[in-house]
Amino acid sequence: MFAREKTLVTALAMGLLMTACMNSQKPEPKPEPQPAKPAAAKPAAKPAAAKPAAKPAAKPAAAKPAVKKAAKPAVKKVIQTPQIIGVTNKSALSYQPGEEMVYTFKMDFGAAKPGQYFLSYLRRGDDNKRFSGKVPADQPLVVKTSLDKPGFVSVDVTLVDAKGKPVMLDITLPNGKKMKRAVRYFAGTAVHPEKLTDCGEPADFDAFWARQKKRLAEVPFQGKVDQKLVKTVKNGKIYAVSIPAPGPRPATGYLTIPNNAKPKSLPIVISFIGYGNHKQTPPGWVNPRVISFTLNAHGQKLGQDAEYYKKFFASIRTPKYSYAFDPEQNKDPENCFFNGMVMRLLRAMEYLKTLPEWNGRTLIAQGGSQGGLQTIWAAALDQDVTVANSSITWCCDLAGTEKAKRLSGGWRIKYVPALDYFDPVFMAKRIKKADVTITRAGLGDYICPPSGLMICYKNLATPTKTIRWVQGSSHGFVPKKSEVIVWTTKKPAPKKPAVKKAPAKKPAAKKPAVKKAPAKKPAVKNPTEQQANPPMI
Repeated sequence: MFAREKTLVTALAMGLLMTACMNSQKPEPKPEPQPAKPAAAKPAAKPAAAKPAAKPAAKPAAAKPAVKKAAKPAVKKVIQTPQIIGVTNKSALSYQPGEEMVYTFKMDFGAAKPGQYFLSYLRRGDDNKRFSGKVPADQPLVVKTSLDKPGFVSVDVTLVDAKGKPVMLDITLPNGKKMKRAVRYFAGTAVHPEKLTDCGEPADFDAFWARQKKRLAEVPFQGKVDQKLVKTVKNGKIYAVSIPAPGPRPATGYLTIPNNAKPKSLPIVISFIGYGNHKQTPPGWVNPRVISFTLNAHGQKLGQDAEYYKKFFASIRTPKYSYAFDPEQNKDPENCFFNGMVMRLLRAMEYLKTLPEWNGRTLIAQGGSQGGLQTIWAAALDQDVTVANSSITWCCDLAGTEKAKRLSGGWRIKYVPALDYFDPVFMAKRIKKADVTITRAGLGDYICPPSGLMICYKNLATPTKTIRWVQGSSHGFVPKKSEVIVWTTKKPAPKKPAVKKAPAKKPAAKKPAVKKAPAKKPAVKNPTEQQANPPMI
C-alpha cells in the first residue's frame, strides 16, 4: 500500500515536472522532452518558434565590417609622392666623345597642389664646365650637353619657387608619417667611364700595411676580450664586446649568436656603420642563421649615459674639424684617424674568427658610405673575407679631385698624399678572392663621385665583381623609377640547364618535384638579372 502511494506520488510529480517543461521555452532546442509524445503535437509546433533563435545565428555576418577595415590599409599604401622624372636619349654610360647628351625632366606633383614653381637645373662635369637655367614646372625641361673625353656629367634638377628657393612639399612615408622635403633629381651620364684611371699609389703601399699588421700582432687580445651579455631575445643572445687593439681605443661593437648554435656551423657577417657621431645601440633581434657583429668606427664604450657620449665625440675631433677631416692629422698615415679605424676593424675580424661557432669558410663584410669604405679595407687586408657588399663607397680616388680635376661635392676629405694608403681604389687591387659587389653607385652622388667608384670597380683584382649604377641617385636619395645599369663579371650561364631539367622531374615524382622546383628557381633568377647589362671591363 505504501509502495503504491509512493508510486502515485512519484508519477504525479513527474507529470507536474513535464507540464512545467512543456510550458517553458528555454529547453525547447534540446531533444530531452521527446518522451511526452502524446502531447508532442502542439509543443512540437512550438519548436518552430525556435526560428527567432536562428536570427542571433545570423549575427556572425557582423564580421563584414572587419573585412572592410582590413582592406582600408591596402588602399592607403598607394601614395602619389611628388617627384621629378628624368630620362636620357640613350643609356647613361654609353655616350661617345662629343656626342650630344639629351636629358628630359618632367614634374609629377602627385597628390600635392601645383603652384608657381620652376624646374631649375645645374650642369657640371669632369670637364669643369657648368651652366644653369630653369623652365616653368608645368613644362618639360630639356638639357643638352656633351663631353669630349672619358668622364662623367652631372645635371641636378630642383623644384624651386619664383625666388629660386627649393620648394618643400609634403610627402607621406611608408609608415604613414608626413614630412616636408625638397623635390630633386640627380642625373648623370658618362663617356667611356671604363677608361678612367687612378692617379698612382705609394711605392711602399704593401710595406706600409705589413708594418701596421705587425703593430696589430704586438697587441695580444686572446683572453683579454670583454664580452658581456646585454639581453636574450627569441632567437639568441646579444653581447657588448670590447677587444684590445693598437691605438688609443679598443674595437667595440655588438655581437649576436643564435640559440643552440653548434661548433663550426655558422657564417660570420661583420657590418660597418656610416659616418657620424652616433651612440651605438644594441640590435633588437638575432638572425638565427649567422654570427653577426656590428663594429662602430670610433672605439666608443657601449651602454654609457648621454654625458659620456657628448664628451667622447668632442674628444675625437680637432678644434676645426670633425673626425678624420683634419689635413694636418692626415699627413701622418700611422697616426691619423683612419689608421685607428683599420686597426680596430682587423682586430674585430681576428676575434670573430676565434669563435667556435664559425664554420671556418664564410666571412661576409658589408656597409654603406663610410661603412662601404671599411668593407673594401676588410676585403683587401684580410683574405679570409669571402663576400664584400659595399654601397656608395666613400673616399674613392681622393687624389682625383686635385690631380685629375675630376668633379666632387660636399663631405669630401681634403686630399693629402698620406691618404693614398687608405684609398679604396688602391685597396681594390689587393682584393683577389672575395666576391665584391658595389651595391649602389649613384650617377648623381658627388659625396662619393661616380668617377671614383668606377676606378675602384675597375681596379678590383677579384674574378667576381659587380657594380650597380643608379640613375637619378645622390648619396642619400634613390628615385622611385630610373635606369639601373649593372656590370658584372659573374657568369650564371652554367645554371640555366638546371631550370630546364626541373620540369622533367615532375612526372617521375609529382609531389617531390613540385616542392623542389620553386627552391631551385630563385638561385638562378638573381644572377640572370645581373647579366642584363654586360660588363664593359
